Amino acid sequence: MTVRRLRTSWAAIVVVTFFAAGCQATPPSSGGASPAAITPAPPPATPSAAETSIMPDTADDHSADDPIEHVIGISIDGLNPQAIEELGKSRTPAFHRLMREGAFTLNARTVREKTSTTPNHTTMLTGRRVDAKHGGHGYTENFDTGGTIHQAAGHYVASVFDVVHDNGGSTAFFGTKSKFRLYKRTWNTHGAPDHVGRNNGRAKIDRFTLDLDNTRLTSKVTAELRRKPRDFTFVHLSLPDRVGHASGFMGKQYLDAVRHTDRLVGRILNTVADRPELRRHTLVVLTADHGGRGASHYNASKLQDFRIPFMAWGPGVPAGRNLYKLNPTFRSPGRNRTSYHGKQPIRNGDLANLATDALDLPRVPGSEFDRPRTLNLFR
Repeated sequence: MTVRRLRTSWAAIVVVTFFAAGCQATPPSSGGASPAAITPAPPPATPSAAETSIMPDTADDHSADDPIEHVIGISIDGLNPQAIEELGKSRTPAFHRLMREGAFTLNARTVREKTSTTPNHTTMLTGRRVDAKHGGHGYTENFDTGGTIHQAAGHYVASVFDVVHDNGGSTAFFGTKSKFRLYKRTWNTHGAPDHVGRNNGRAKIDRFTLDLDNTRLTSKVTAELRRKPRDFTFVHLSLPDRVGHASGFMGKQYLDAVRHTDRLVGRILNTVADRPELRRHTLVVLTADHGGRGASHYNASKLQDFRIPFMAWGPGVPAGRNLYKLNPTFRSPGRNRTSYHGKQPIRNGDLANLATDALDLPRVPGSEFDRPRTLNLFR
């Protein structure tokens, strides 16, 4: 998706990501102190002016993603792709619809450093690895510390919300874990000034909604899509992770939770498909923050913890195609954990630049994953 197109209005893309939200330790007391603001600063790497700018690209031709006007991100917390295979299409029709009608892999990867919720969520939104010494976001804890991502990194860390919002687009975050207040504090309370065109303010997330009830949250998402779809919407569903921690990952109760989550994803897909304007202009991308088997998912060297799904569904996305076959610049990792050297597997962190690319916006400043913008979802 390297050919850009001129946009007369800001379109939205739907990215569906699966995050593991329920995995958190008990946070230490913050003492009620307000986190200090971090002065925006460039990331450790020194990108070019074109890379740090959040100005829209100039188009010289039409691209395959022309129809896309909305991106929705859905995160399924703790979704082991083996569960989709075991349950089959009769018991997980929505996940199989995404695979049948879109492009997918059940062998994507988390970040190498962590297979826990908050670090991987932060990677999905920023396009950065975890390790701050190598340009990562630096947020290693799996709970809300009361601070910001900027404090963890030592400088301002931009997100997909920054790029979309500062270019005049609208954004939303729907989550089912209270620890995600971290993101509201990071990109709303301590958001950077907007220096792109009209000043749209420091708050980068226009609607921020937390509801611990997955079914109720899904109702709020579908109501928003019917009423006022955003340019970029991020949705997090946590039931598989919650049940996995309580009863064991890949056990009967866990598989039942995946089935229930499939129904919730199906409601979102049906909301899009039943409305011509949404159906013609919406891209859905799905991934996860980690998998899991047995008691937990915290071992970053175990295949069942670091292997995750990545799916895309929308206009122009070829039906039933394997993402690795569609993307020769990426390498299928087999059963390997993989490093950050050489050809990369598809990772959940590719989400940030995939979304901005589909919306014809610049890459996320300081990002690493899919920095060349070569991950192709389209014919």
